[in-house]
Amino acid sequence: MLDHIFLTVSDLARSIAFYEAVLPKLGITGRHDYDGKDGPPGHPDLKGFGTNGRFFFWLRQGVPHPDAVHVGFIADSEEEVRAAYDAAIASGATDNVAAGGAPGARLHYDPRYYAANVLDPDGYSLEFVYKNWQH
Repeated sequence: MLDHIFLTVSDLARSIAFYEAVLPKLGITGRHDYDGKDGPPGHPDLKGFGTNGRFFFWLRQGVPHPDAVHVGFIADSEEEVRAAYDAAIASGATDNVAAGGAPGARLHYDPRYYAANVLDPDGYSLEFVYKNWQH
């Protein structure tokens, strides 16, 4: 199990606004700012997202490498998948047709695998996924 992930983004303010619009649809409602000067030399400022006091998704300013990362966010229902997808598109994401795009079953994985795929404003591949046998 992962504890956290950092995404390097080109426009921190834009990315914060994007993820603040999308992640609450998945129950991720917490925000935390970490000042890099409080860490070891050269530590970046971080903007964290999480839930229940646990922050696991962090943004940092820099040069994005969207081809290097795919992030799958757990949804608790098909409705949450659709809500996150709609919020992402309304907030500047593009439909990631190559990865499956709009909400629906991903039959190539399992008939119960329900997901939606978008590219965030920096081009990172995001998936909102509900697996009723796992979640």
